[in-house]
Amino acid sequence: MIATSAPATTHSRERAVSVLLTILLVLITLISVAFAGWTVKDSATPTDDSVEAGFARDMQVHHAQAVQMAFLIRDRTTDPTLRTVALDIITSQQQQMGQMFGWLTLWDLPQSGSSEPMAWMTSTSDEEMSMGDMTQDADAGPGMPGMASEAELQQLEDSSGRRAELIFLQLMIAHHRGGVQMAQQALELSDNPDVRTLAQAIATSQAAEIDQMQKLLQERNAQGPADEG
Repeated sequence: MIATSAPATTHSRERAVSVLLTILLVLITLISVAFAGWTVKDSATPTDDSVEAGFARDMQVHHAQAVQMAFLIRDRTTDPTLRTVALDIITSQQQQMGQMFGWLTLWDLPQSGSSEPMAWMTSTSDEEMSMGDMTQDADAGPGMPGMASEAELQQLEDSSGRRAELIFLQLMIAHHRGGVQMAQQALELSDNPDVRTLAQAIATSQAAEIDQMQKLLQERNAQGPADEG
């Protein structure tokens, strides 16, 4: 009788979970597009330079980076709590991306607009920009709140273990603060009920995740400096 090694079994399970997750996200996106068709049909159709279109486009870009970072930490940590946080970000933000993609399709608008990113947002004070970790890094995109730079993403990709956890938590807390700032601006500027519902959901969920990640970061900082890796 030939025994199956534990590492091979674990690898097979990880691969199966990844395949199932990909299928689930595709199904969620398709359902979101269909759902968007029912929810926005009675609303005034936003124009290309509207707050609603800008929010849908820019938040998709913002969410995409969060999903990217979540996949990176999922493969670089064995901590079950942090892997759960990563999975929650992947599933929820992919679903929301699908919903916003569906809006633009139903509004007969291109996924990329002619305006500069964040042009739909009102100007903010220096204090508000600091609170939202508004970056001007050219790699991250001028004025994109909380976005990590290419160098920071590479640092996360090159790390593992507790060092990767620390980098991820620091970057994702800043990223979520930027997402909350964008959602709050949408709530202030848009009267579209569907956009407001999604913006409120983003602001509420990401604020709660910030609190959770801050506690996880404090726990790791209390352990002292992380080894390079």
